[in-house]
Amino acid sequence: MKLTRSTVERLPIPDKKSSLFWDDELAGFGVRVWSSGKRSYIVQGRANGKSRRVVIGLHGSPLSPTETLTLDKARKLAMGLIANFSKDIDPFHEKQRKQSLSVTLQDVCDVYLKERRTVKGGELTPRTKADITRHIRVSFADWAGKPITSITRDLCSARFSELSARGPTQANQAFRILRALLNYAREAYRAGDTPILPENPVAVVSGKKMWNPNNAKNGRIPLERIGAVWNLLQHKRSSEVILPASKTGADIVLFLILTGCRWSEAAELTWNRVNLKSKTWHIPDPKNHNEVTIPISSPLLAILTDRFNNKDSLYVFPSRGKNCKNGFVGDAKATMREVSKISGLHLTHHDMRRTFQAIGIENKVEMWKLKLLKNQKMQNDVSITNYTETSDLTYLSGETGTIAAWIIKQGRVASSTNVIQIKVA
Repeated sequence: MKLTRSTVERLPIPDKKSSLFWDDELAGFGVRVWSSGKRSYIVQGRANGKSRRVVIGLHGSPLSPTETLTLDKARKLAMGLIANFSKDIDPFHEKQRKQSLSVTLQDVCDVYLKERRTVKGGELTPRTKADITRHIRVSFADWAGKPITSITRDLCSARFSELSARGPTQANQAFRILRALLNYAREAYRAGDTPILPENPVAVVSGKKMWNPNNAKNGRIPLERIGAVWNLLQHKRSSEVILPASKTGADIVLFLILTGCRWSEAAELTWNRVNLKSKTWHIPDPKNHNEVTIPISSPLLAILTDRFNNKDSLYVFPSRGKNCKNGFVGDAKATMREVSKISGLHLTHHDMRRTFQAIGIENKVEMWKLKLLKNQKMQNDVSITNYTETSDLTYLSGETGTIAAWIIKQGRVASSTNVIQIKVA
């Protein structure tokens, strides 16, 4: 029929769900009448060989504060859609494209944190999530609410230079995170089969060779001062006037030296992953995603047993701060200042990991064994990767015992010769 304002309003209401009425003048334009009495304008056509039906809107529905959808306005909108059909412009892809083009960096970040999985299918670690959130909030704060399509190569180049001037390492981390988010967006947000980002704009950093060099760090406790540091930490943890927080600081630094593990692996360790009977501790999802069980040496067993007998938390090294949200210790800066003073160097938590390796080398422990105990990636070593047990390292208990025994021996030498005078703050 010829659709007019009066015919649209007089169209019969069906008993069934709905009925369709097509316009004689504009092919593909029609009205769907629902059993509820509502009328919606529709248009139907073909794009890329596929039949598409698009709902324009309800008759009389608001288009703006001052306009409603009438037959004439619906017919004009239908003409535009029919013209697009003739150009093989798919309205569904077009709608998807417009929605995708409006996705902001913050939107991508939120979905990424929720859906992204590790190599083994687990969630991202709290530390990784915190780093991503921090850089979106700080490094890319002015980009967070804008569409990702507005992030250009020129903007990336300028922002990378700006961040590098403030901190090269953090600039690298920020843009690796941005690169991962935009790579994810290229796969998640598309118009049909076409990604809304033709390329990842962070590629300019590699193309222009802008990445800041990662200067290898080699800080560690000098071997000749290991004994003095050991004695200091033992004194701190056994003093009658020691505070709980100070003892935790000494214990966790000793744990780092005796295991060579990462700070987060020690700080976030819970008692259900420590087996004092079998003398092992377990890391379910470390940085390299290699689940591993590691032997505990006798000196470390004594420290952990003492902590277990006095435990008041699910964490082995709980936080004593009132404002700590995580429940586990945040750092051991006070203890590390004293360790640094005795060592004659400014040392960090991670330097204890290098100290463990240096002690192992001093005691002729093979490097591949040290790497396994530190849970490092065994790159380009097929024999270790494919033919050596890498998840249960209890067979390396002799090596951890050798390292611990050497440290204790150095402590006795330092005490007997009084090489370094220990001063406790």
